[in-house]
Amino acid sequence: MELKFILESLLFSAQKPMTSRELRDVLGDAVQHEQPEAGTDARAFQKAKDSEIITALEQLAREHEEAKRSYRLVCVAGAWQFATQPEYAPWLKALVGQKIRPPRLSQAALETLAIIAYRQPITRAEVEQIRGVNVDAVMQTIMERGLVETVGRAEVVGRPPTYGTTALFLEYFGLAGLGDLPAADELRKIAVEKPPAPVTAEPGLATNPPEQLALKGEGKEQSAQAESQKSE
Repeated sequence: MELKFILESLLFSAQKPMTSRELRDVLGDAVQHEQPEAGTDARAFQKAKDSEIITALEQLAREHEEAKRSYRLVCVAGAWQFATQPEYAPWLKALVGQKIRPPRLSQAALETLAIIAYRQPITRAEVEQIRGVNVDAVMQTIMERGLVETVGRAEVVGRPPTYGTTALFLEYFGLAGLGDLPAADELRKIAVEKPPAPVTAEPGLATNPPEQLALKGEGKEQSAQAESQKSE
């Protein structure tokens, strides 16, 4: 029995897309349901590695594509699933009905998403620098749609939040990962002026040895006394 056919049976029966890690966990748990009389050998695949699983899945995807079947094996947002070929959409819609999809994204939303996808993590102010317009409304829309989320904070004054794309973004555009984004070298090269880093202490304070700090403090105290005597 080959690993690729075991994975095919799992994905065919699964109710949702599965990652290589999830498939690996199923392979490990299968030993508990071993049926020697059926000629199965679950132990042979109990410790399959992620790399082995992905290689088998890629081989399976190529075989399905070469066979020109009505369905194919695809990886979207890091999870594998069977999907019908696009040309069979009219018959499938007639069978199951057409799902109500959210409104299409506006051109402004697509432009903002592209900037975030290629430059993430990025702040709202940096997005506005590149687009040249206010993006408050657009950012609210794409965040409500779950396509963008906060991923951290920038190491600049005010520590504004930074944004990045989500797994739903990959699923929406049918991408296995960010590496599948089309080339956009010009977008990556656009210079963005960053605000200065936050100043937390007097320059050089943290690197001066204790004895120098003490001398500096004494010098300031003597200067203050001298100024006080002059004023008297």
